[in-house]
Amino acid sequence: MLGNFVYSNPTKLYFGEESLHYLNEELPKYGKTVQLIYGSGSIKRNGIYDQVMDILKANNKVVVEDGGVMPNPTVEKLMEGVRIARENQVDFLLAVGGGSCCDYAKAVSVSVHCDEDPWEKYYIRFEEPACPIVPVGCVLTMVGTGSEMNGGAVITNREQKLKIGHVFGDNVMPKFAILNPRFTFTLPKRQMVAGIYDIFNHICEQYFSGEDDNTSDYISEALMKSVIHSSRIAIQNPEDYEARSNIMWTATWALNTLIAQGKATDWMVHMLGQSVGAYTDATHGMTLAAVSLAYYRYICPYGLAKFRRFAVNVWDVDQNGKNDEQIAAEGLSCMESWMKELGLVMNLRDLGATEDMLEGIADGTFIMEGGYKILTRNEVFDILKASI
Repeated sequence: MLGNFVYSNPTKLYFGEESLHYLNEELPKYGKTVQLIYGSGSIKRNGIYDQVMDILKANNKVVVEDGGVMPNPTVEKLMEGVRIARENQVDFLLAVGGGSCCDYAKAVSVSVHCDEDPWEKYYIRFEEPACPIVPVGCVLTMVGTGSEMNGGAVITNREQKLKIGHVFGDNVMPKFAILNPRFTFTLPKRQMVAGIYDIFNHICEQYFSGEDDNTSDYISEALMKSVIHSSRIAIQNPEDYEARSNIMWTATWALNTLIAQGKATDWMVHMLGQSVGAYTDATHGMTLAAVSLAYYRYICPYGLAKFRRFAVNVWDVDQNGKNDEQIAAEGLSCMESWMKELGLVMNLRDLGATEDMLEGIADGTFIMEGGYKILTRNEVFDILKASI
């Protein structure tokens, strides 16, 4: 039975080749001083920085730059962003980049006026903000996380070897997000395919739970088939606009909380991958790819009906003459072949993980309770061992 729920998502999206122009409509709604958040500087090389700056200047904004956001934003970087915002009395945070920049902007937004240690408050105690929140807007240049239309903000504490996400409420979600698929064309192939797998796994995390015949799962299957189809086009021609636009749009719907409504969700692959990331600083989508098959093969017997459905409805596995176990296993083999086709990392060793890290990674893995089996710590270790 589809459970009871309340669904709300206040983020306004502008999608398409001309979408950046709508920044002119949004900026007047906010104050004078804008903190411009971006990553390693690729937006300066590809011209997006100049386009955004021209619009900011045309709207008479005072711009304070906050560059250098890393793929796995750290506590130290978070506190640097908070300092910049406080010293300049920033009114608005504009993230121009991928999911890491969007996540970081949301973490800064709830920390600027927080009178406690943000790491302890939001990432250890998982409390909600009780202070004023600086509004956030996003201009997306890489897809995968869905951070442009959700309240998630993942931060890494290197000292504690923890990578933790906090999903904040509606008031922290970006006020708007600008999605121009052409802004993603210059991404290196490795980043593109890591984002593609992040999208796919977001859907899997919400799909592999429960056994009800519900609308959320039908939507999930369609989204997964879309990702598979478009990814095969994009890896051959990264500038295929239709494929890249479908990937971008699917990424948003994969994690804007829609397909999670009315059902339990899993998220163990993300917990495993995030703990790996805390030790290796590896690209998020690659950490998910490295652990997911071992995890899904381990839990498949506990959710056999759904894995069988996945094989048939997503991968078109022929059912004739096969039992449920064989069909489900073939579905996961199809998934594995597609992952290899994309060029994803398939084991932890290729991410720099070593066997002597596994105990610590297992200790840093949060145990979730929404999937087909609640893992023990020893089972987490065994899955990591199978992934090495």
